Amino acid sequence: MVDKPSRRDQILNAAAELFARHGFHGVGIDDIGAAVGISGPALYRHFRSKDAMLGEMLTSISERLLDGGQARVDAASDAEEALRDLIGWHVDFALDDPALITVQMRNLANLTDPDRRRVRALQRRYVEVWVETIRRTVPGFDEPTARAAAHAVFGLINSTPHSAHLDRDQMAALLSRMALASLTPAVVAS
Repeated sequence: MVDKPSRRDQILNAAAELFARHGFHGVGIDDIGAAVGISGPALYRHFRSKDAMLGEMLTSISERLLDGGQARVDAASDAEEALRDLIGWHVDFALDDPALITVQMRNLANLTDPDRRRVRALQRRYVEVWVETIRRTVPGFDEPTARAAAHAVFGLINSTPHSAHLDRDQMAALLSRMALASLTPAVVAS
């Protein structure tokens, strides 16, 4: 049996969808309340402000990516498996939570300074997981090249909210193949 999301999670999910569709500034507290069947002011029982909601949303996304990515790398038996699992993790996240990917890409500047610093620190740690994994898989890559490659792969995978041409499984397979192929030809060339 799947647990029903808490009211707080329902609010965050609705806010993510609305922020992705209309932008952070294009959504009011009443819009979010209406999406979950409560009045806008009732949201203040769960969040002190719309800014706090965005901060929690983006911090949570960053923590999920970091924790999930690190867990997959730690569980892998070798570098190639770690890279495949890391790619698969990010692909699944992007396909299963396209609104969150969109909100993350568009709304970092709307965070309060403390939230922005926290999210940026988590994002940097996630990038480091990728950089280390890429460098173990592609020994000829120096750190700047591995970092550039990681960001390029993020760009590919995070484009999924804008490309709904295939069903989810087909898209996952395509993105995983493309991401892996973009990194592994260097193994052959090295």
